[in-house]
Amino acid sequence: MSIWGQEGRTLRQKLLGRLIQARFVLGAAAFITALVLSSEASGWLSFAVLMLVLITVVALSASLPRTDNPAVSPVSDPAIFRLSGQQLAAQLPDPLIIFDHEGTILYVNPAASGAFGPLTRGGTLLLHFRAPEMQTLVQSVVADGMARSVDYTERVPVERWYRATVLLLDQLGGRDRQYLLSFRDQTEAHRLERMRSDFIANASHELRTPLASLSGFIETLRGPARNDETARDNFLEIMQKQAERMARLIDDLLSLSRIEMKAHIAVKDQVDLTVVLDHVADAMRPLAADLGLEIERNIDPGPVIVLGDRDELTQVFQNLVENACKYGQSGGKVIVELKRDGDGIKATVQDFGPGIPDEHIPRLTERFYRIDVETSRAQKGTGLGLAIVKHILTRHRARLVVRSRVGEGSSFTVVFGQQRN
Repeated sequence: MSIWGQEGRTLRQKLLGRLIQARFVLGAAAFITALVLSSEASGWLSFAVLMLVLITVVALSASLPRTDNPAVSPVSDPAIFRLSGQQLAAQLPDPLIIFDHEGTILYVNPAASGAFGPLTRGGTLLLHFRAPEMQTLVQSVVADGMARSVDYTERVPVERWYRATVLLLDQLGGRDRQYLLSFRDQTEAHRLERMRSDFIANASHELRTPLASLSGFIETLRGPARNDETARDNFLEIMQKQAERMARLIDDLLSLSRIEMKAHIAVKDQVDLTVVLDHVADAMRPLAADLGLEIERNIDPGPVIVLGDRDELTQVFQNLVENACKYGQSGGKVIVELKRDGDGIKATVQDFGPGIPDEHIPRLTERFYRIDVETSRAQKGTGLGLAIVKHILTRHRARLVVRSRVGEGSSFTVVFGQQRN
């Protein structure tokens, strides 16, 4: 660009400004120069001109800004100031509402409209937020100007939890005061906290039951049944089963904890699913035979390679085949199938048992969730097997699809999105 363009005009304006700022220094230099010249000494003439030039250069360079650092460039800095507060608020993900001292809505950002429905400018804030805690929050801040926060729950159309904060935007008095109401979404944190509490409660309950049984039998063996050999043998057998149940539960809890700790670590090994499924089918054959079942295989020939952890994928399919054998034993057989199609690689375990009612299917992978508690405990289930399956598949970027029809059986399909040959 020519020096007579925009950059040239900017440079000339800055030089002129620096000269004005340094006018006193330049005036002093000119006075000294005139004084020296009046002495008519030729040696002093050269010295005076040199000093005048030097003082001028120093005065200008001391005032000019450094432009080698782009972060403080005088050309780029003013751009940020062209953004209005409304433009910035419109881009924020948190709902924001500005209102005046009478509670009249002055501004609503898009996030607030999306979260709370239509909030029209000029409407009354407290007519929309009728919860007592919100009424108290707004009225208190309007009264004394001190910022406050409360927990607020919005229940329609879906339940969400927020941390609502009201603060005074300016210190103007009377009708000119403006206030900001902001909402920080706490729904996910609240959900995780509730899951943690439910998990601790369920784990405590599952451990307390066998512990209470063991404690009761020990007390009986040390008292009334001290010399009763028949009762002692019966009680000891029950105690062993309860101890095994606690051991299985602890093993599953530790397994789930290990999987969750590795959830962020990507799997990189190549695993042949045909080998994994053949191994699982062979390992589960004795259990199937004891239950009067036959395990049939319908596996595409040749290697079917996916990225994964072989031990974890073996655990997934062992769990699915074991569940199919235990809960679908009335069907007489279990089918293990592996195939490729347009959606990726699909590995399915199908039984022909009583099936699962539709209302239970969405909750099958929840921790400690059981369709029938007594049946699950009779089959030595901990209620954590499918939760472990879900977490392993999440790490492998795969998903579990459950289909079932009452009286016809159930199928559990693991879908791998990426196929590698």
